[in-house]
Amino acid sequence: MGKPTGFLEFERELPKKRSVEERLKDYREIETAPTDSNSKQQAARCMDCGIPFCHNGCPLGNIIPEFNDAVYDENWGLAYEILASTNNFPEFTGRICPAPCEASCVLGINKPPVAIEYIEKSIIEKAFELGLVKPRIPKTRTGKKVAVVGSGPAGMAAAYQLNQAGHSVVLLERADKIGGLVRYGIPDFKLDKSIIDRRMAVMEAEGVEFRTGVNVGVDIKAEELQNEFDAVLLTMGSTVPRDVKIAGRQFKGVHFAMEFLSQQNKRVAGIDRVVDHRGVAYANGEILATDKHVVVIGGGDTGSDCVGTSGRHGAKSVTQIELMPIPPKERDASTPWPNWPMMLRTSTSHEEGCDRHWSINTKEFIGDENGNLTALKIVDLDWQKDPETGRMQMREVEGSERTIPCDLAFLAAGFLHPQQEGLLSDLDLEFDERGNIKTNGYQSTSNEKIFAAGDCRRGQSLVVWAISEGREAARSVDEYLMGESFLEAKAVSMLNPVFAHA
Repeated sequence: MGKPTGFLEFERELPKKRSVEERLKDYREIETAPTDSNSKQQAARCMDCGIPFCHNGCPLGNIIPEFNDAVYDENWGLAYEILASTNNFPEFTGRICPAPCEASCVLGINKPPVAIEYIEKSIIEKAFELGLVKPRIPKTRTGKKVAVVGSGPAGMAAAYQLNQAGHSVVLLERADKIGGLVRYGIPDFKLDKSIIDRRMAVMEAEGVEFRTGVNVGVDIKAEELQNEFDAVLLTMGSTVPRDVKIAGRQFKGVHFAMEFLSQQNKRVAGIDRVVDHRGVAYANGEILATDKHVVVIGGGDTGSDCVGTSGRHGAKSVTQIELMPIPPKERDASTPWPNWPMMLRTSTSHEEGCDRHWSINTKEFIGDENGNLTALKIVDLDWQKDPETGRMQMREVEGSERTIPCDLAFLAAGFLHPQQEGLLSDLDLEFDERGNIKTNGYQSTSNEKIFAAGDCRRGQSLVVWAISEGREAARSVDEYLMGESFLEAKAVSMLNPVFAHA
């Protein structure tokens, strides 16, 4: 490697963050831009470990030691070439990926792992700065036409790959802009939306056609879709949120997290009228946390995003509660290296101010005579392992039931499956036991012309998995259309079984 002793000489150092006081006043990205010198130093920490488990920790199979070596040598062109060979959108993963590669880093066994995500972001930002990211226009066209339905990371990655194979690709999106949850789910303080627009400009120059404001199944019927295109790839995500069956659910002030987050992203984008993907005003009107007691139900990333957004609104208080017990602060023996560790994580939003509680169950939403939410009835839980099954079971702690003030409650308990009524039912597709599109590989089990990838196929997951799914599905579509494919294939097997099913 570039500096064999680097891991002994340098400490792990992540990008600097703007102060909490400053960043709570705006929606600009929290992290400051990477510097060449720090990126080189962090790349120097990559050791010649023999077997780079980081390859397998990454769902994309990124060739990490090699691009680290190139960064250390300040060969940004080579670093970008290596990174772009496996990852279509490192500007996304370099910002919002939880970095399973770092959990599998050999150095991480007894020292802080290499800052792979930071280096990845450094490479792509330097590549754009130096003009290395240029449109790659296919030299020939196959005459085949492919529709990709849904423009999140899976759809964008698939559209890019299929276009590179020479097919004419139309990316269909029912919202007013391309990006899916990256556009209208991830807050701007984590990923500025100009980052998406910058990438879209490259893809458009390469020949990908974007059609927004098109609700496939309504504006374009299933039969018309199949007649117009030689193959259809569904990448519409997992969009049906998990609800809670609790007394008082009907009170005003109880909302799904994504409605709150997408509204705020549209405000930041300067969209005056807050509307949903159909151009219709949100059923619950504008949702603002200003001067309210906010409770976020769900301890994951989406819940954390609600925390950060509520703080910027000027909430009176922000509390996040989680049903499961608090994770260990360090890697637990139950998730040994190189598996993805189940451990306590503190996000930038938590750093900005939030009361976090675990082993809490919501019993009831309490409201006033006007139907407005005013409080939440909660209870502590005791988790114990069942001696017969080995599974964790919960019971309420006697005498712990209490109410806390709550004017605004956000349900951040994840998503169940894609919307089945409409397009999917019209296509007469089969679903698996979880309600996702059933496939053989990435090809629908009930219609050979239909393919699926991303959250609508595997269930809700991460942006890095979405990109991986989009790439792999594109290869399957290409093979179906041409009999063979020269698109890149992921050559590694996953050694992270826990994370692989996250």
